[in-house]
Amino acid sequence: MPELPEVETVKRGLTPAMEGARVARLELRRGDLRFPFPDAFADRVSGRTILGLGRRAKYLLVDLDDGNTLISHLGMSGSFRIEEGRIEEGAASAAPGEFHHPRSKDEKHDHVIFHLEGAGGPCRVVYNDPRRFGFMDMVSRAELAAHPFFRDLGPEPTGNELGAAYLAERFRDKAQPLKSALLDQKNIAGLGNIYVCEALWRSHLSPIRAAGTLVTAGGRPKEQLNLLVASIRDVIADAIAAGGSSLRDHIQTDGSLGYFQHSFSVYDREGQACRTPACGGTVARIVQAGRSTFYCATCQK
Repeated sequence: MPELPEVETVKRGLTPAMEGARVARLELRRGDLRFPFPDAFADRVSGRTILGLGRRAKYLLVDLDDGNTLISHLGMSGSFRIEEGRIEEGAASAAPGEFHHPRSKDEKHDHVIFHLEGAGGPCRVVYNDPRRFGFMDMVSRAELAAHPFFRDLGPEPTGNELGAAYLAERFRDKAQPLKSALLDQKNIAGLGNIYVCEALWRSHLSPIRAAGTLVTAGGRPKEQLNLLVASIRDVIADAIAAGGSSLRDHIQTDGSLGYFQHSFSVYDREGQACRTPACGGTVARIVQAGRSTFYCATCQK
């Protein structure tokens, strides 16, 4: 499942092509993805101008000039690609070399196509999803925060709202394992399995220790919690800079792969040496709440 850095990478890749462009036509090649498309979805988007792109947790947000926001989730295998130039309605493909970006996946999985007219000329933004676990929805921008997808989300892991004092309030007296507490989207929005494992390794904290052990009896954050917050910010920033982690299906909008997976310190490194200097430990894998957890029991306490 794409995590926050992957979605942020997609947003940044799409922004130059989509922001300020007019949707000449929204083409739907099927009636649903994971869920059915909203009623009259194509008609409601066609003709609209895209004011800007945003992201909340793992959701991509496309703000339209009529006050509505298109919500997109990539699911397990969804991806966008940008194709420069115009393809006439009904054409199956373009001549070789017509598009700046290569096709990233099989055309039979191209389910949603934005035909755009912008300052840089016409282009298509294509949503491809072999497994169809992604989805799209529409909501009034004014009602976005109250939408079921967003109303219970915690702060962004890189935003100003996330701090040690905030987490101390959330974690106080909690016997819940630290990793589970960090994956709870009500505590932090968009933080996923890969980056929790990596942040815990950077802060030398065990994923199985109780979250409440990072808070004093008086409810104040211990120094370890300050280090954890810094590690979360750093690992997310590093992953975004690297274009995300391409494990199976994630690709960027130009068809290339993110490469943060080459910098993993513990994730998917079971049995390998810990990368903490002079640690001497070995990365172990355990299962917590059905998810694989990778950590070093020697240096993560």
